[in-house]
Amino acid sequence: MSTPLFSDRTDAGIQLAEAIYTTITQLSATTIMPPQVVYALPRGGLPVALPVARLLKCPLSAIVAKKITHPKNTELAIGAVTAQGDVLWEESRIPKQPQHRQALLNTALATAKFQDEQFSPACPDVNLTGAIAIIVDDGIATGLTMAVAAQSLRIYQPAAIWLCAPVAPASLLPWLQTWGDVLVILNTPEPFFSVSNFYDRFEQVPTEEAIACLRQQTEW
Repeated sequence: MSTPLFSDRTDAGIQLAEAIYTTITQLSATTIMPPQVVYALPRGGLPVALPVARLLKCPLSAIVAKKITHPKNTELAIGAVTAQGDVLWEESRIPKQPQHRQALLNTALATAKFQDEQFSPACPDVNLTGAIAIIVDDGIATGLTMAVAAQSLRIYQPAAIWLCAPVAPASLLPWLQTWGDVLVILNTPEPFFSVSNFYDRFEQVPTEEAIACLRQQTEW
């Protein structure tokens, strides 16, 4: 059993916000920093991303990416897909039969599209071109959803993509660096069993609560 590092997602978000702010401050000493846009992976990423956007005083949006799961083990990610249809497969786990692969993809894509319909009305209109996209989740286990989210944002030609989370496996960092320009990860414990082990409280975030995080940005 791992020792909890955070009391809850808000606590993790406050700590992550300070680390991201410090990194921006350090970089701004030597270069002009582009504007920032924070993108949360819902639902769990939104309570973490809220303190980040609040501290940076920048827009907070949601980018929906869902795991494509193994039919015999729903905890095992074999890929990920965004609501817009960007797909990333775990090469060693891709189903050999095309129709099987397509069926699994279609299930995950339908879920992503449904969730995107829930969140998009609360997301602000932003221009990501030339800005820094800061992608936030409550933790990174396989990195597939974070990576496919980064892949989907590249089309908007951001100045940079930052991948940010309170916790991730140390062994995953080199792979994550191929997807993002900057990594801000607070803790990289090994062994890494699951993200939930590093939180005192890690209940599922209700959709209404996650959407409320997006609507709070009128306060800054």
